[in-house]
Amino acid sequence: MTASPAKSAPGGIKVITTNRKAQRDFHVLEKLEAGVELRGTEVKSIRQGNLTLNDGFARLEKNGEVLLYGIHINPYDHGNVHNHDPDRPRKLLLHRREIKRLFGQTAVKGHSLVPLRAYFRRGNVKIELGLCKGKQTIDKREDLKRKTADREAERAMSARNRR
Repeated sequence: MTASPAKSAPGGIKVITTNRKAQRDFHVLEKLEAGVELRGTEVKSIRQGNLTLNDGFARLEKNGEVLLYGIHINPYDHGNVHNHDPDRPRKLLLHRREIKRLFGQTAVKGHSLVPLRAYFRRGNVKIELGLCKGKQTIDKREDLKRKTADREAERAMSARNRR
């Protein structure tokens, strides 16, 4: 899902895109912010809203780095032959102690690192990573039922207030 150009949010953050699929498919246990190592025209392309997080995931590598796979940044429209590869793995910028802590937490079966949203903070592209555990189909159905019930209750309250 390609987002429109960055939108302002509270706290000086401009949200580029969110991964709504992650909220549906995973229980988010913990969130953390990471910078992204970008090349060439990638930032210009992201400023145009050409970033997709839907199939993204992060993996801890043996050399102590965290790489982000499966995100897609379309090539910059006004770029040249030196445009970036849209699907290359991108290095996440984290402190060593954060990487060590994540290494222990992702070792648990069923836990994974999923990008939840991308945003600009003080001109830098940041990724909000979530330590997630996969949802079962039953959990997804319960969430859908709860959302439907909340929506119906809200409609009933607003209809009652209009009278």
